[in-house]
Formats: sequence, C-alpha cells, structure tokens
Amino acid sequence: MKYLLVALLSVYCFFNMSATRASALERDDVRTFIDAMSNKHGFSAAELNTVFQNVVFSDTVIQAISRPAETLPWYKYRPLFLESARIRLGVEFWRKHRAALAQAEEQFGVPAEIMIAIIGVETRYGNIKGKYAVINALSTLAFDYPKRSAFFLAELEQYLLLTREQGLDPLTLKGSYAGAMGIPQFVSSSYRSFAVDFDDDGLIDIWENPIDAIGSVGNYFKQHGWQKGGMIAEPAMVKGDKYKEIVSNELKPVHSVNELNQYDVTTKTHLLPTTMARLLVLENSNNNEFWLGFENFYVISRYNHSALYSMAVFQLAREIKSRYRKNSH
Repeated sequence: MKYLLVALLSVYCFFNMSATRASALERDDVRTFIDAMSNKHGFSAAELNTVFQNVVFSDTVIQAISRPAETLPWYKYRPLFLESARIRLGVEFWRKHRAALAQAEEQFGVPAEIMIAIIGVETRYGNIKGKYAVINALSTLAFDYPKRSAFFLAELEQYLLLTREQGLDPLTLKGSYAGAMGIPQFVSSSYRSFAVDFDDDGLIDIWENPIDAIGSVGNYFKQHGWQKGGMIAEPAMVKGDKYKEIVSNELKPVHSVNELNQYDVTTKTHLLPTTMARLLVLENSNNNEFWLGFENFYVISRYNHSALYSMAVFQLAREIKSRYRKNSH
C-alpha cells in the first residue's frame, strides 16, 4: 500500500508540475510582459501568446545558475580551461582563420590570442554552444529567479527583438543555461549591440560563422574599452598582511602602482608609479597566488564578471600564442 501511495503521489506531482509549467499564459507577470512588448515594440499579442504557451520553466536552469564554475577555487577552476586539448584546438583555430584574426586584430586592437581564448573558453571553438532552449532559459530566469530577474527580463525583451529582426523562430534556438548564444556565447543585448557582419556577406551570423564570431568578439572588447597594446595581468609579490586591506571582489583598477607599493605589493616587472591596477588573490591548494590586473583584464571581465574567468582567458591565450609561435617556425 505504501508503495502504491508513493507511486500515485509521484504521478500526481509529475502531472501537476507539467500543468504548472505549461501554464505560462496564466501568470500575471507573463501577461504583463506580453502587453508591454505589444505596446512598446508592436509585437502581435497573438504571436507572443503562441510563443509563451510553449514555454517550459526549468528547474535545471535555476540549479545551473545557482552553482556556476566561478565559485570554485582557482586551483580547481584553472584545469577546466588550461588543458592541452583546448590549447591545441586554439592553435588549429588560429591557423584556419589566420586572415580574419589578423584583420580583427588590426581593426579592433585586440590580440588574436585573446579572441581565440574567449571562443575557446565559451564554446570550445564553436563545438559546444549549449543545449538549453533560449526562450525557456530566459523566461525561467526572468520570472522565477528574483535575484537577477530585472537583467533577464531585459534579455528576454532583447531576445524577442533579435529573433524578429533576424527572422528566427524564438522557440527553436539553443544556448547556455543563461541564454547566451552562438560561437562566442553572446547574450541577446550583446548580439544586437556588438555582433558584426565581419565577412560582409550581408548576414550577422554568430551561430555558425566563425568569421563573424571573431569580429564580434573583437568589436565587443573595443567597445568596452580595450587598450591596444596595454597590459593585461602581471604576477605580484606581497609581504605581510597589509595587502588584505585592499582586496575585494571588484576588478576595475583603482589603485596606482605607487599606492600598491605602500601596501607591500610589488612586481618583478618595472611599472610606472601611476599605472592603475587591481590586486588579485587566487586560491591554490596550499597557498595564494597574487596578480595585478590592469584595465584590459577588467575589460575581459565584462564578458563574465569573474577574476577566475578573466585569468583563465588570459592564461589560455598566452599558452595558445606560445604554441602557435613555436609551431610556426
């Protein structure tokens, strides 16, 4: 009898959950959003009703965004991206798209290896672009993730505008659990603002076209303030505990080298006293690793607001460049 009750309860929960998830149009917040899209952007309410009656809210999306890899310590995070296969594939990507990367480097001032590393970290050079229906991911986060609902509600708005502009079916596109899309994993607002038709074929396609993806990453960084020829990061040395007074989770450079020296933070590389930087403390298994992050390090973090992410991109780029140069001679 006990097992029968458990089985019946499981069936009830399944169908109840399915019914709840299938009833997006019955939610006041969804209806309000549909009305706003109709009034603000001229969407047909009937078309949006058709879209949202097919939306499935996903517990998996909530679980995924609640435990990002960036919560790991550096010594566990680094091996996820600084692996020999990803470095090798990065070198191959550079060889294959040498001309486009050179053009992007010239036009946007961003080193080829940085653009490659971003694409390598995000999608393994376009090989893993995400398995989640973007409309489901964005709807779930917009309506069922209060912590960042404002951001994802805006991205859902941008997504519907994007799919209308590009003549795409909003129900069929796949991406990450956070709704990032294509080879460089742009969120909808970034796609509309920074993606470019880099091969001049009349289409802005970051889904399947690596040339447009390369140009789009370069443009993204340029528009976010990349300093051509500027430093990204340098190893640092600290003495004592005074440095702890200036450690934070922020990445924007706010301390001059001269000020950092007063907190017993130094580098082997000679830096101008007025150079602005941010002290980074990365956790290893038995000690801490210290770095200075400069403006370009901060620009990388505009892609993903994490010191671990920016450092992984920086170090992967460095390894790819070293291997590429070695194999080119």
